[in-house]
Amino acid sequence: MPGENVKVAVRVRPFNQREIDANSKCVIQMDGGSTTITNPHTGEKKTFTFDHSYWSHDGYNERSDSMLVPENETSVYADQQCVFNQLGRQVLDNAWEGYNSTLFAYGQTGSGKSYSMLGYGTNKGIVPIACGELFKAIDSADKSNGKQMQVTFSMLEIYNEHVRDLLTNNTKAIPGGLKVRQDRNQSFYVPDLKQLPCRDYKAIERLMEQGTINRTTASTNMNATSSRSHMVITIKFKQVFNNDRGESTTKTSEINLVDLAGSERAKSTGATGDRLREGSAINVSLLTLSSVIEALAEGNPKKTIPYRSSVLTKLLKSALGGNSKTVMIAALSPADINYEETLSTLRYADRAKKIQNKAVINLSPTEKLIHDLKSENARLLQLLASHASGGSSGMTHDKDFITADLEHLIAQNEKQMKESTMSWEQKLEDAKRGWELEHVSASDKMFSKNPYFQNVNEDPQLSGVIKKFIYEGVTMVGKCNNIDTTKKPHIALRGLGIQDHHANIMCNKSNVYADPISPNEVFVNGVKISKKTALKHGDRIKMGSNSLFLFVGFPNERKKSDDELTKKYDYNFFQNELAASLGINYDLKSKQKDASGDLGIAEVYHDYLTLMPMVAEVNAISEELQKNVSFSLFVLNLASYDSSGLEKEKEVAVKVVQQITNQVWIWSKAKFTNRKYLIEELYNNFTENPESVNDIAHEDDPFWDPVEDVYLGCAHAWLHSLAYCMPLDDQIAILNHSGKEEGHLQVSVSPCTANGIVQSDEMMILDPNDLLNKRFDIMIQIQQCIGLKWIKQNSTRGIMIKFKLYDERYGHQTRALWHVVNPRVNFQQHITVDNVDDDFLTYLHSNAVVFEVWGLQGGRVDTPDTTLDDGMIRTNTPPHSSPPSTAASFSSAEFDAMEKELEGAKHEIKSLSDQKEELFQLCRILRKENTNLKTKVKEAKKNNKNGITRPSRPKSASKSEIISKEVQNEKDKTPSSRSSSAASQGNNNVQAELGRALKRYFGDIKPIQSQMQYLLSSEMPPEPARSKHGSVKGDSYDRLRSFADVRQKDIDQLSEGFNKALLTLKSSVAATVRARKTEMQPNGSS
Repeated sequence: MPGENVKVAVRVRPFNQREIDANSKCVIQMDGGSTTITNPHTGEKKTFTFDHSYWSHDGYNERSDSMLVPENETSVYADQQCVFNQLGRQVLDNAWEGYNSTLFAYGQTGSGKSYSMLGYGTNKGIVPIACGELFKAIDSADKSNGKQMQVTFSMLEIYNEHVRDLLTNNTKAIPGGLKVRQDRNQSFYVPDLKQLPCRDYKAIERLMEQGTINRTTASTNMNATSSRSHMVITIKFKQVFNNDRGESTTKTSEINLVDLAGSERAKSTGATGDRLREGSAINVSLLTLSSVIEALAEGNPKKTIPYRSSVLTKLLKSALGGNSKTVMIAALSPADINYEETLSTLRYADRAKKIQNKAVINLSPTEKLIHDLKSENARLLQLLASHASGGSSGMTHDKDFITADLEHLIAQNEKQMKESTMSWEQKLEDAKRGWELEHVSASDKMFSKNPYFQNVNEDPQLSGVIKKFIYEGVTMVGKCNNIDTTKKPHIALRGLGIQDHHANIMCNKSNVYADPISPNEVFVNGVKISKKTALKHGDRIKMGSNSLFLFVGFPNERKKSDDELTKKYDYNFFQNELAASLGINYDLKSKQKDASGDLGIAEVYHDYLTLMPMVAEVNAISEELQKNVSFSLFVLNLASYDSSGLEKEKEVAVKVVQQITNQVWIWSKAKFTNRKYLIEELYNNFTENPESVNDIAHEDDPFWDPVEDVYLGCAHAWLHSLAYCMPLDDQIAILNHSGKEEGHLQVSVSPCTANGIVQSDEMMILDPNDLLNKRFDIMIQIQQCIGLKWIKQNSTRGIMIKFKLYDERYGHQTRALWHVVNPRVNFQQHITVDNVDDDFLTYLHSNAVVFEVWGLQGGRVDTPDTTLDDGMIRTNTPPHSSPPSTAASFSSAEFDAMEKELEGAKHEIKSLSDQKEELFQLCRILRKENTNLKTKVKEAKKNNKNGITRPSRPKSASKSEIISKEVQNEKDKTPSSRSSSAASQGNNNVQAELGRALKRYFGDIKPIQSQMQYLLSSEMPPEPARSKHGSVKGDSYDRLRSFADVRQKDIDQLSEGFNKALLTLKSSVAATVRARKTEMQPNGSS
């Protein structure tokens, strides 16, 4: 029987608020079934073809009931009904025919998977529309021949390789989750999963609502947002009827609707260099799913498909390469900042469309089904008896395990036989009674008349699901497993960082207050509070590391519906607000993305917001497990590595500190993400078995790493004076990634002889071109480090300095220096350039030697580095560089003026840097003038007909005669001969005067250049929070005004110093030139 390929559709959503704030550009284009993605950095396009490509990015209107519809008849916008008609309707048709059907959604977190599957508000997704349409069809179906249609509903979640039933209210999770077993047909199933019969769509709607509540609660308890878990809804549809021969026949179909975890969880972290394994059980499902799809797409029948490697792939075995008609919908983000993730999703979908399934109609006589169950049960009983009597029946597994497994299979078969004898009406009544006993919810009237908290989740589907009632008087908030019943909290939370008695909420008839119990963390509108604080309608509350709530005030305060409030204050709004309170609020709206660097800044800000809640979670886990390790985010400015001092890209990293030993590590984003999963897995094991943390080996602990060197900062020694053979001897600031001083470095960079003898100032040249095509020797000396903060903080630490010149691959490094705040380095390195070319001269004019200062820590193993350079630079290879391993309120107009002033300040700093070109222009003028002088000297010599020779003195001549003769000879000299002599002596004087002027200038601009580098690399201040009217609140304006005043003062001093140095040089050169011109004119005339 020929197979049928998996149907694949892709759908692109509108920009979300974060992408709008970042001025994102759309990188997706669609034309029919083709989808094209454009690389925002290179402009390269890649095109993929699918069964359906749905454009839902723009071209829509929002109706009064919030439903999104095409804006006109020509709009290509694909709304929810359109997607259902082409995908969901196909799934339903397959179910009526008796085929198993699967629809699963794939894509990164926030790409719109859940919106397509479940929908939001009035924009219902495929699942609810399909369920509604199924019951409509059932109600209108012909039942004249006794045909009976039965629908059962189940809902489960897979997280950390554990299966959880979302239709049960058990607050205590089953250790290890529900078991997954294999039946006689080699299919996998979850035997203890609730499968509830449903009479109508309202029953399914009620079950989905309760399942969503349980999923939201579980995500907080497990410290896991929905993006890290998979949800599987299974609808079993049975049609029982009499066939043409009058036999009772059952046609069965399973509809699996799967909402997968965010696809970024499937990324390999092999590039992180992490010593621990990649990911954890949290990532296993998606990684294995990728492997299964890859193997099936190859179509090699001899290749083993790794279904058994994860719980998810076990349950999806029939959907992928088995007995099912399968549809995949891949959700895409349109934004350029998500390009890599979106491209990965498209490639994933492209592989999935190659998979072939072999679906069959599931049709069997009802009596045969019961007979098969009885026969199977008899066989299992016989096998169990044989095993109990000592026979192995060819099995080699552990006896106890086999016995338990057989007993479970027998019990499951008996349960199915019992259910087969029950009438459908009896099953419906049993399910109704069980629901009424288990599910009790607060009255909606209670929330309509009183203030309450409602949850906020990363997944919009799970936001606003949980509501916490606030009682009049004092409402206690705390950990829900508090064993002291006298202090049982009214609002019980399970999230990380929640203490037994975390906070009190005081409520009277008109006001509500939040009062944290010190030192517990409670944030209101992004700001940590330490005392009783009044709450207003719409305030954002954060407790612990990940418990986020919106405060809904008294009825008279509510101007918007709950849905509008949730939509405005979503998860991204919370994270932006929290980031702003930490000083990381980059005003993306004010940036224009014409420059390529702005896209990088937006990506960095996006990464920062993504990692921020993860860092909060691992800090809370570290505290609960008593690991004494803290984590903090910071932004790496790679400009500090660059020898030209130009603006470079930035990236987010995590600083890790062992609080007892004060040891420090720097983790990349990828490495931290990998460790986050491992830490989360460790915590989940701890919640099930607290002793498991004590059993973990030291090298397997995700909180631990071997001691490593830490980058502290760089000192830039600019080389332009070296182009004139003038030595540099200076004390340079060591600046970290934020442009802050970590200490100072005393260095000298000097021209030297071939045997390493440093040359003096007298060897200075005026024309750097004189160095061309010659050997050039340089001596680099590092005398001392001064005022190292790294060692001031902990005297057990040390430092090492690394640097490279021009195109050296490995560079050079000093020895390790320990325990001293002002260590003597006494290092020198002789470097030889075999043949100076134009590229090397350009390098000297515009680059610096970058001295990287690395912090050393106790426990470090000193190993000699055998990969250092030999000190010989060969100029036939192009230079390269690479980074090291590794209280009044002010108006909006006033604040905007401040922003412009700060931007102008930065431009002014850069304009000062451009003035260096004046020096080079001046030097070119001097060289030209010097050449003219030399030409004049040669012409004077050529025109000197009499020569300039001192007359010999006759032995018999008297002193007076000699004097008279000399005077006469002087009178007889021609003007030309006198000019030649004066020109030769004057030319030497000019060179000396110009050399002294240049030396003074280079000395004057050294401190100016260091200050300029500091100002260029230092961070701009955070944008103060605005009120809803656009004004700046609190004392934020004063702090910003103070910053601007200090920065303006620095700029003024910089400008004054630079202009003074330049004016001094111009004056000296002008005076020298005027003096020389005066000497060259006859009779001293001008």
